[in-house]
Amino acid sequence: MLVRLHCCALLSMIAVMGLSQARDRRAVAEPVVPSRICARLAPSSESVTDRLQDALAHCPAGSTVYLAGGIFLSGPLEMKSGVMLWIERDATLIALAQPKAYDKGSGNCGRIGGKGDGCRPFISFFKTRGGGIYGDGIIDGQGGALMVGAGESWWQLARRAQTEGGNQNVPRLIQVDRAQDITFHGITLRNAPNFHVAMNRVEGATFWGVTIDTPADARNTDGIDPGASQDVTITHCNIRTGDDNVAIKAGTNGPVRYISIIDNYFGWGHGMSIGSEISSGVSDILVHGLTLEGTTSGLRIKSDVSRGGLVERVTYENVCLRNNRWPIYFDTRYDPQAHGDEIPVYRQIALRHVRGGDGALVMHGLDLAHPLEIELEDVRFAESATWQVENANVVGSGVWPPLRDGQGPVSSSVWEGCAKAFFKTPSKRTIGSVPQ
Repeated sequence: MLVRLHCCALLSMIAVMGLSQARDRRAVAEPVVPSRICARLAPSSESVTDRLQDALAHCPAGSTVYLAGGIFLSGPLEMKSGVMLWIERDATLIALAQPKAYDKGSGNCGRIGGKGDGCRPFISFFKTRGGGIYGDGIIDGQGGALMVGAGESWWQLARRAQTEGGNQNVPRLIQVDRAQDITFHGITLRNAPNFHVAMNRVEGATFWGVTIDTPADARNTDGIDPGASQDVTITHCNIRTGDDNVAIKAGTNGPVRYISIIDNYFGWGHGMSIGSEISSGVSDILVHGLTLEGTTSGLRIKSDVSRGGLVERVTYENVCLRNNRWPIYFDTRYDPQAHGDEIPVYRQIALRHVRGGDGALVMHGLDLAHPLEIELEDVRFAESATWQVENANVVGSGVWPPLRDGQGPVSSSVWEGCAKAFFKTPSKRTIGSVPQ
């Protein structure tokens, strides 16, 4: 085990090294409620796929397709540059649970196979610029509903794939691919068959006041995954899901950088994650004002030698954790059986003003030649919490339980500053109405 605990001079040096610059580079403000309506759709007992897709396709940039209160059942939809979809309070857009509607042509959607990319997403942003999804309504992926023509749901298929060693072919709820300046405001996303929002090569995205609510046992239902993207802000969101609440991923498609995750509440799920794919590099990440209550992991960076890379300039500050198995989990051996030469390296990682209960506090570097570089400042957990530190250079002050024998006690309460975070009830905000 390699643990080095130094004091204030080195802390100041690390701060100067640029951790304070880790964030979305845009000036982000609360999105403006759409005002120009190009089409208003009334609810229907029949599928509205064709009507809704036609309205989106013919709506001019800067305008909104508006769904009034009621139920709208639809198959896959493609968004257009500059066009917004507004789902009003008491309106629900429901995804058809019909594999044929999402199939890419191979006939694999709704089946288990060697690959898992046989389905189109429910809503797709592909090479679009501007626009997004607004409103106090709901998008429901029907992950728990029986698939048409099958005796199981999307989620049951995913669990069966896990036990059989295959890949489930199920649709993501929303896919944002090679797009720019996309906005999600106020909307509730629930019951996704797979990831709720997955991003690839996105430049500029804002998630403001979004609610994600899916059962804890729904497999692979990540909340928001910024992959190979930059300049993304996730703020004032409530996320409960069956996998990572947020997962920052940088596989072979490109790096992730300049991400701000500010003032959010995470309920059940697998926590605030980076990885496991980081081969293209992750940098300049700010997590500020986060509450994680009941997540299995809390703050997590996960990778291994089959998919590793460089993670640097990541700052976590003003974080409250409770009822977490691994409140801190920085591990370079996510799959202990992995083989390869893509070394995970985590450096300039800072935790400031972090509070938590019990659980395992894990910081595992790969080896002595590739140690983790971690700064801890005012990081306090319950007396029963346990540090598990290997191959890590740790600098810090105000750490409890102590990382080394002889460190003095911390005088103030472990839970100082977290009462409001835990006792607030995640709720939906009203964000305005579309003008008549």
